[in-house]
Amino acid sequence: MRRFRLTFEHLAFIISYLFRWTLLVIPVALTAGSLVALFLWLLDRAILLRFAQPWLLFLLPLAGVLIYALYRYWGKNADAGNNLIMDEIHEPGGGVPARMAPLVLLTTLITHLFGGSAGREGTAVQMGGSLAHFFARKLRLSREDTVILLTTGIAAGFGAVFGTPVTGAIFALEVLALGRIRHDALMPCFIASVLADITCSAWGIHHTQYAIHFVDKAHSFIHFDFILLIRVIIAGGLFGLASYGFVQISHAIRKYGSQWIRRPWIIPVIGGVLIILLTYVLGTEDYLSLGVAGKYSNSVTLVSCFSAGGATRFSWLWKLLFTAITLGTGFKGGEVTPLFFIGAALGNTIAMISGAPVDLMAGLGFIAVFAGATNTPIACTLMGVELFGADHMLYYAVACFTAYYFSGDTGIYRAQRVHVPKVVFSKRG
Repeated sequence: MRRFRLTFEHLAFIISYLFRWTLLVIPVALTAGSLVALFLWLLDRAILLRFAQPWLLFLLPLAGVLIYALYRYWGKNADAGNNLIMDEIHEPGGGVPARMAPLVLLTTLITHLFGGSAGREGTAVQMGGSLAHFFARKLRLSREDTVILLTTGIAAGFGAVFGTPVTGAIFALEVLALGRIRHDALMPCFIASVLADITCSAWGIHHTQYAIHFVDKAHSFIHFDFILLIRVIIAGGLFGLASYGFVQISHAIRKYGSQWIRRPWIIPVIGGVLIILLTYVLGTEDYLSLGVAGKYSNSVTLVSCFSAGGATRFSWLWKLLFTAITLGTGFKGGEVTPLFFIGAALGNTIAMISGAPVDLMAGLGFIAVFAGATNTPIACTLMGVELFGADHMLYYAVACFTAYYFSGDTGIYRAQRVHVPKVVFSKRG
């Protein structure tokens, strides 16, 4: 590796580089943070309205047709969503339409208003990426600078929607390709994520608070419970398999739906009908929409999964099916918050069976299933620190890294590249 001496010339260049990127990132971060704040406020109102008017669920098939029509006649290539932004980063040229931001905001609200099981990260990331590409065109940035600014758009959207600015920056870099992180975009992404989070909070948006109250046992020569660590490793493998199952089922529904059904608008109709049927077969609305807050005090929610008895043994599986059907049949939103729910509910089940601490296992599932489905174990480990505190960071890393290896080489994002495989498997003849 070539060495260089740090001179005043180098220092001046570094300072000018950081100053320039701060100026470029400010409009992206401020607008993305503001749009995410508006989106979260509207999303909360939409969910509360559905709680008050349960008959809205019966209009879910019609809502799916409306979403299909909006993208068919107005969306251009925006239907590709997060994958379009990632493809543009990998191979610039196609462009990201500015209409993506308002379109995904509107259609995600429609999905949640009528009971579809989806998340919010996809919406925030698409708004951030769309805004970043808009500013890049207006400022006539070079191809390389446009790529970096697009990456900051992902960071801004993710950091603002979850209130996790450090995670947002690392996620934007780690999610693009397995085994590679572009350090030249590290500081611009961090600045964008922090500023977008501050902007979102400045509008009065408050994120859900989670807590792990478990206190680890301390030994004289190791600072963790060895038996618990073994349980975490096993749980990490199960979290990875849950990630793999979610990805495979979602992709299969999308693939075979388009192959078997000739009229595309019928696909969301069938998806909506299936969601209604599942809701009434199970006799609960707990697996609709985000799942962060429940309609009733005894509802199974993302928060309740952190307490003993806060989820049924198969809550994770029902949420997985509801979300895979919703997103696989063309409704809009994101996968991440449902993945949080799936992981926390599975962690609750594992804890109740194994005797492990419920809140710790729920928190590990929360971040590890997400890590496996998106192939971002470093970002998810940091998310654990930002959401739950640093006391159990060793367990966060073990769960996320293990889930990463057990989740296969595919993920929820088709455009994610494989720069370095997780493992190199070869058969000996």
